[in-house]
Amino acid sequence: MRQSIPYFSILLLAGLACSQPKEVVQTVEADSTVSKFAHAPLVEHIYTADPSAHVFGGKIYIYPSHDIETEVAQDDMGSHFDMKDYHVFSMESPGGTVTDHGVALKLENVPWAGRQLWAPDAAEKDGKYYLYFPAKDKQDIFKIGVAVSDRPEGPFKAELEPIKGTFSMDPSAFQDGAEYYLLWGGIWGGQLQWYEDQKLVAGRKGPTDGIPAPEEKALMPYIAKLGATMTELAEKPRELLILDENGEPIKAGDNARRFFEAAWMHKYNGKYYLSYSTGDTHFIAYAISDNPYGPFTYQGNVLEPVEGWTNHHSIVEFQGKWYLFYHDTQLSGQTPLRNIKMTELTHLPDGKIQTINPMK
Repeated sequence: MRQSIPYFSILLLAGLACSQPKEVVQTVEADSTVSKFAHAPLVEHIYTADPSAHVFGGKIYIYPSHDIETEVAQDDMGSHFDMKDYHVFSMESPGGTVTDHGVALKLENVPWAGRQLWAPDAAEKDGKYYLYFPAKDKQDIFKIGVAVSDRPEGPFKAELEPIKGTFSMDPSAFQDGAEYYLLWGGIWGGQLQWYEDQKLVAGRKGPTDGIPAPEEKALMPYIAKLGATMTELAEKPRELLILDENGEPIKAGDNARRFFEAAWMHKYNGKYYLSYSTGDTHFIAYAISDNPYGPFTYQGNVLEPVEGWTNHHSIVEFQGKWYLFYHDTQLSGQTPLRNIKMTELTHLPDGKIQTINPMK
């Protein structure tokens, strides 16, 4: 990899903010040095994670979170992931130049938000672009907001309030023909365990408060159809049920298969694929259904564990091929300072996904 902008000092996270969008073009080249990593970072001049990729206007656009250095202490709720803005990146083709379009949205410009702009996603409808993002509100509870732009790279203008009916974090947008859906949810730092019947339970504060017992059904992500404006839900959210090979819900103690965060949906050969992070076991797993509302049956892993504690991904088709976007910690060696990557993804003849190893 080569770049024309010097690295930031690798400490543990301080804010980077630009007053106006500024484009930075970086050429991705093959690394001549020996590396244990199977794929090269896409971006090196800032730290990026949680890449949500889409194809708009014949280009690949990537909507990641922006890791920064901070003095916030590390804890089990992820407070040290103290992101304060979003950058949007684009590329004409895999392996080509990557353009950083500058700051697309800042925390200070989201009226209802208090801190932590975590993993976002985007959608396009009728020439408008919608950035869906989580943030903790003034009471330190995660909500999901939306911001709108006339351009895929932004800048985006946030709505005054979070999307009514949403909770937790990790929103992802899925388009199926003329219909648009929003998926979300995440346990531990994502606060999904603090809810019952989609209502916040008083007194739950810690990362495991509300986590089911190991033999009970695991917490699942949620889905809801988006309304015509793309800024509101058209229905009450539904749980996306993930089943094992016997048709039983995945159990909370089944850490290698249960949902933790980062729900993503794509469609292939008429089937719906729900992929997600298993968190503390570090897999990107997937399940398949005939319906976007599920239930989904667990199939295996899309991606083996990366270097670093977290992982968060997206899957997109571009010019007849499929690609996986993910992150690791190759540049910094520190979990809160990550870098995004991509690699080709293969659907096998039987419909399963060929498991990818991020290490050589």
